[in-house]
Amino acid sequence: MRIPPRFTLAGGAAAALVSSLLLGAPATAAAPAPAPALVVTSVAAPAAPAAVGEICASALPAQAHTTLRLIAEGGPFPYSQDGSVFQNREGVLPSRTTGYYHEYTVETPGSPTRGARRIVTGDATREDYYTADHYASFDLVDHAC
Repeated sequence: MRIPPRFTLAGGAAAALVSSLLLGAPATAAAPAPAPALVVTSVAAPAAPAAVGEICASALPAQAHTTLRLIAEGGPFPYSQDGSVFQNREGVLPSRTTGYYHEYTVETPGSPTRGARRIVTGDATREDYYTADHYASFDLVDHAC
């Protein structure tokens, strides 16, 4: 959403203009008020909400712990796609060079497919992100809690 620039009146002309508009009286009795100067200022767009939240490791589903253990052990992984480069096409995670992120399946009980849950790892130590909605949102895993 684009926010248009905000228009403000400079100097004391603003008070005179408001007075004449509200009271229906001339801005000054002695002389007509000078034309107000129009100043255009930009208004910054509101900050976007954080795309990445945080989750305590203890709050992850049991299957995510299994996936994290497999990652730490280097596999073997249940799906051939596990360990592949995650492209971050959605742009939700911080922008990094191609090959920085890798994705792993978090099994979903009862799902006939891989499901929507994933762990995406970054190259930094213990930089693990969990998504339960197939990349629409991510939570950085806090391994200290």
